[in-house]
Amino acid sequence: MNDMSEFEARTSATGRGWRAAIIAWAAVAVAILLLLRNDVAHIFNLWWNTDTFGHCLLIPPILAYLVWQRRSELSALTPKPWYPAAILMVIGGAGWLVGEASGVALLRHMAVVGLLIVSVPLIFGLTVSRGLAFVLFFALFMIPAGEQLVPILQTVTAAICIKLLEWSGIPAFIDGVFIAIPNGNFEVAEACSGVRFLIAMIAFSVLVANLCFKSWTRRILFVLSAIALSIIANGIRAFGTIYISHLTTPGFAAGVDHIIYGWIFFAIVMFLLVAIGWRFFDRPVDDPAFDPARLQPAPPAPSAPRAAYVAAAIGIAAMAAGPVYGLVVANRAPDTQTAAIVLPEVAGWQRIEGRPEWQPHYNGVSAEAIARYVDAEGQPIDLYIGVFDRQSEDGELIGYKQGLLPPETQWSWARNEKGPPNGRAQQIKNGGTVRDNWQFFLVNGKLTGSDYTAKIEGLKSRLLGGETLAGTLVISADRRDELVSAMPTIERFAAALGPVDTVIETATVER
Repeated sequence: MNDMSEFEARTSATGRGWRAAIIAWAAVAVAILLLLRNDVAHIFNLWWNTDTFGHCLLIPPILAYLVWQRRSELSALTPKPWYPAAILMVIGGAGWLVGEASGVALLRHMAVVGLLIVSVPLIFGLTVSRGLAFVLFFALFMIPAGEQLVPILQTVTAAICIKLLEWSGIPAFIDGVFIAIPNGNFEVAEACSGVRFLIAMIAFSVLVANLCFKSWTRRILFVLSAIALSIIANGIRAFGTIYISHLTTPGFAAGVDHIIYGWIFFAIVMFLLVAIGWRFFDRPVDDPAFDPARLQPAPPAPSAPRAAYVAAAIGIAAMAAGPVYGLVVANRAPDTQTAAIVLPEVAGWQRIEGRPEWQPHYNGVSAEAIARYVDAEGQPIDLYIGVFDRQSEDGELIGYKQGLLPPETQWSWARNEKGPPNGRAQQIKNGGTVRDNWQFFLVNGKLTGSDYTAKIEGLKSRLLGGETLAGTLVISADRRDELVSAMPTIERFAAALGPVDTVIETATVER
C-alpha cells in the first residue's frame, strides 16, 4: 500500500509538473513572439508572399504533428528545468541585437526561431529535449533562409544547360548566366535558379529520412540524393525550356515552362525521390520515436511546479537583455547630417550635362549624386556617390534590392570580375547593353568591396560607437562593344579620381 501510494503521488506530481512546464513554456513563447513581433510578422510575410518560402507555412503543423506523435513517450518522462539554457537565451537575444544593428534580417529571424527552440530545454529540461531532438532540429526550417544560394545555383544551372545543349547539337554561346542560341537569347534568372525547389526538397527529404529510415548512413545518403537530384533536375528543366524554344518559339517555351515548373515538375521529382528510396526504407510504421527508458532509466524526483515558473522568468529576462540594449543604441544620433553631394572635378575628364539613364538604387539614402564624364576621346564614364548619415533597417548599404540593379527594370547581374584593391568589379546587363562597374563601400572609416566586411563594420559602428557615416562610390561604363571590356577605362578614371575614401568624405556637404 505504501509503495502504491508513493507511485500515485509521484505520478500525480509528474502530471502537475507537465502542466506547469507547458504553461511556463507558453508564457516564454508568447513573450518572445510579442517582444520580437516585428520580426515574427516579417517571417510570416515572407512565408505568405514569397514563393521561395511558401513551404514554411507547413512547418508549424508538421511540428505539432511530430510532438503529438511522441505524446506517449513524452508522458513517460519527467520535465525538469535546465537553468544553464538561460545562457543560450542571452546569446539568442544578443544574436537578435547583432542582426538588428547590422540590418541583417536573417540573423534576427534565426534569433527568433533559436530562442523558441532553446526555451524548450530551459523549461522542460535536457531529457525531454532529447526526446524532441528531431522536432527541435526540424523547427530550423521555419527560418526563411537560402536565397544567398541564388548566384551559385544560377551559375550551376547555366553550366548544366550549356553542357546539355552541346550534347544535343544545338549551337549555343554562354556568357555568365546568359545563353544564346540561333533563335533566341535566354537568361538563367533568379527565378530559374531552382532555389525555392531546392530548399523545399531539403526540408522534405529530412522529414522523410527521419520517418522512414533508422540507419544514419541511409538518412544522409537520402538527403544528399535529394539535393543532387534537385539541382540536376532544375538544370534539365531549364535546358528543356531552351530546347522547346529551339523547336518552336521562345514565347511558347516560356509558357510551357511556367506550367511544368509550377504544377508538375516539383511533384515528379518528389515522386522519383521517394520511389527510389522506397526499397531502402528500414523503419517500421509503428516504430516509436524514441525509447523513454533509455533517455530516463530512473525517473528523477519531480520538481515543484514553481521551478518551471522561475525558469520562465529567468528565460524572459535573459532573452530580453539584447533587444532592450538595442533600443538604447538605436536612439544614437548620427555624427553628421548631409545636405547634398558635390561630385569632384577629375583631371583629364570633362563633366557633361544631363543625367545618365542608369543609376544605382539605394532606398533611404541621405544624399546621392550621379554625373557623366568623358575623356578626350569621348569615352563616357558615370560616377555615383551615395551616403547614409546613419544606417538603419529603412536605409542601408547592403540590403534587399539595394545596389547596382534598379528595381522594376531589366537590369540583371551577369558576373563578378577581378576587382580593384578595397573594391569589387561586376558586370550587369540589360538586353544587349553590357555595363562594367567598380564599386567601393566606406563604412566605419574602412574602405572595402565586400558585402560582409561592410556589414561587420556597420555592426561595429552601431554597437561600439564608431563612425555613423556610410557611403558607396560607383564608377560605371557601358561597353561600346559587348566583347570589349570597359574595365581599363574605368581603371584610368579611378587613377585620375584619387583615393576613394577621401573622395566620398570630401563630396558630402553638411547642413
